[in-house]
Amino acid sequence: MSASSFPVTRFAPSPTGRLHLGHVAATLFSRRAAGPEGRFLLRLEDIDPQRCREAFASGITEDLAWLGFRWEEPVWRQSQRMTHYKATLDSLTSRGLLYPCFCTRADIQREIADSAHAPHQAPDGSRVYPGTCRTLSSDAAAARIAAGETYVLRLDMERSRAAAGHDLFWHERGAGRIPCHPEAFGDIVLARRDVPASYHLCVTHDDAAQGVTLVTRGTDLRPVTAVHRLLQTLMGWPEPEYLFHPLVCDETGRRLSKRDGALTVQSMRENGICPEQVIRAADEALARSDRDQP
Repeated sequence: MSASSFPVTRFAPSPTGRLHLGHVAATLFSRRAAGPEGRFLLRLEDIDPQRCREAFASGITEDLAWLGFRWEEPVWRQSQRMTHYKATLDSLTSRGLLYPCFCTRADIQREIADSAHAPHQAPDGSRVYPGTCRTLSSDAAAARIAAGETYVLRLDMERSRAAAGHDLFWHERGAGRIPCHPEAFGDIVLARRDVPASYHLCVTHDDAAQGVTLVTRGTDLRPVTAVHRLLQTLMGWPEPEYLFHPLVCDETGRRLSKRDGALTVQSMRENGICPEQVIRAADEALARSDRDQP
């Protein structure tokens, strides 16, 4: 088997807090999926300047190194790659696949409330944008931008599906070819003023640029894989294989999260827990979550 046949996986956390057991489980899952001969990458998804902190970025590499993980250098940081994302946005714009949207959250809620139809819900549970600004003329949009109005860039889903030109699938390890329907998400946001490129755009761009061949991610991100396959198709990026892991939960069945104050790796280390114990706990949590998964 040639070196190029071995999987390339990555762990790509956001530095918005210290790592907890759920992150360790995700790293373990990704590293194992690469196998002994595969490549394992670390990428910091730090595109949100309001929530990401340098101390958390340093803490991520510190925690992972303490646990015994090794990765290829350099560690990519999305905050340093904005020119690459802008080039993708410019390409989509030039093809008529992006449009500026000036609606506030309140505008969108009001539009949905005033509609005679029940609000359309995307597969991830979010409300689908009703398309208010989609038909705004280019002159009107340009005038509003020149006037300094805040706007986001949305993907015109109908035009994008037409441009993709065929049915979309993702390839899931162990499950085969899975049909996907990104149109169920509506006109998703790909850029906004405070975050110049969205998660969807950045993650698909960087997976392609880094040669990731096997994307490992939690089952909560399974639905949005449809959006990522559309972007890959539109941009001519390689199609990776996908593998999903169960979400690690606490004893009550609640998903571990930074927001809910899950015990951090830093705290475990300071309380005298050794790396092997943390890895074993993450391994057991993955196995337990896999058994409990419906």
